[in-house]
Amino acid sequence: MSTSSIAKYASVFNIGLQNTFVYRWNYFLRALFGLIPLAGTVFLWAAVFKERGGGLHGYDYGSMIYYYLLTILVSNLVVPTEDEFQIAADIREGQINALLTKPMSYLAYRTSIFLSARLVYCFVTLPPIAVIFIYFREYVVLPTDPLVYVLAVISTVMAAFIQFFITYSLAMFAFWILEISTIVFIVYSFEYFLGGQMFPIDIMPAAVQAVMKWLPFYYELFCPVAIFLGRLKGPDLVQALAIQTGWLLLTWMWARFMWQRGLGHYQAVGG
Repeated sequence: MSTSSIAKYASVFNIGLQNTFVYRWNYFLRALFGLIPLAGTVFLWAAVFKERGGGLHGYDYGSMIYYYLLTILVSNLVVPTEDEFQIAADIREGQINALLTKPMSYLAYRTSIFLSARLVYCFVTLPPIAVIFIYFREYVVLPTDPLVYVLAVISTVMAAFIQFFITYSLAMFAFWILEISTIVFIVYSFEYFLGGQMFPIDIMPAAVQAVMKWLPFYYELFCPVAIFLGRLKGPDLVQALAIQTGWLLLTWMWARFMWQRGLGHYQAVGG
């Protein structure tokens, strides 16, 4: 990528920062109210472990609470914020016409906006999350191996881009249909149940885990959390990172493919 291209997308990133910062209080309130389900989770698992009288697939009450704290942290770092609806609006309202006449990749353009939004969102939402971590600090156990931090960060970055490319691809359906919310809701339901937000995937039966490890949802949230917790080690860790890299490439190629197909349809109907 040339210096001029870098400067061009850096300008888009800067504009995205300014536009996103306007909604900082919305983000703060969203993060704050997003912590409310954690209270229900705490009471739920307290009852589960009290009833069982022991651990569950290597989790005890403390490590389970720590798991959910990490899922909250990672989800705030990686989950796009209404990007699909913004992209769909660009398509539906014809705003992409102005971009089609410029020497600019729409995918790179939206990626710059996504990164700027993530930066502002994290800046606004991390303080209340930090307070929750401090409150539950007795359950927080940090890894002693520096490599774990490096691999967890790499996995988190890949998880963010996998989520973004899936979001971008979903938004491309706006070339064919007026409202994409139903499709988005269906896919996000799968992400919620199969991505580790509702429960840790590794408490599932081995056969179910074997299938879920080949789905992209596993790598959108659970994988970086499991790496940080030390629940993915050795060959399993290498395999997980390899498959996550594969899904990163596949979702990127699918996003490009959907744009090309959608743009062809858009131009064919006189968009």
